[in-house]
Amino acid sequence: MADASSMLDEARRSVARACHGLAGEGLLIGSAGNVSVRVGEHVAVTATRVVLSRATAADVTVVDLDGEVVAGERAPTSELELHLGIYRRYDAGAVVHTHSPQATAVSLVLDELPCVHYQQLALGGAIRVVPFAVFGSPELAAGTLTALDGKSAALLANHGAVAHGPTLEAAVDNALLLEWACGLYVRAATLGAPRVLDPAQQEAVVTAAVRRGYGR
Repeated sequence: MADASSMLDEARRSVARACHGLAGEGLLIGSAGNVSVRVGEHVAVTATRVVLSRATAADVTVVDLDGEVVAGERAPTSELELHLGIYRRYDAGAVVHTHSPQATAVSLVLDELPCVHYQQLALGGAIRVVPFAVFGSPELAAGTLTALDGKSAALLANHGAVAHGPTLEAAVDNALLLEWACGLYVRAATLGAPRVLDPAQQEAVVTAAVRRGYGR
């Protein structure tokens, strides 16, 4: 029991540290966004109305996979069902939801962020945009789960972005990569219509990466 408690305490600290890093990169502003990590049958998730750049372990609540609070004094984020849904369906290790400026800007215009750079393949290629739904709603959670099929990230129309990964570090990296790709698209679109990698080009990149031992 002591070991499990220590693991959850460290998870709460790691979520707070991830918030500081994401805020430093400009992806988390004020209390807009939320971060979580799974530890066995529990999830450590940021509480509601927390200024994320100053989050502490006490600002991270622990819930079970049914959403029942098991540790912490604060109510979990209103997007809890979105996080839990991702853990249930995709066996993720961590989830990052941001209102980052570049990703949100793209979500205002596109129905899908096309694959304009081969690094997007780490996220699954083209990134779907979830139709607008009110924050914290079952509709938003359901739409996001659908958009994440085969992907590590999704954009939420007029709202922000979601990324997940097998670890908290990976989820943060995916959120940063998505923001970079969105920023790249926004800048390119000011010059003209961005070129998109077609399926054959994407497959060639995957083949080259596997041959060089960069990944699956």
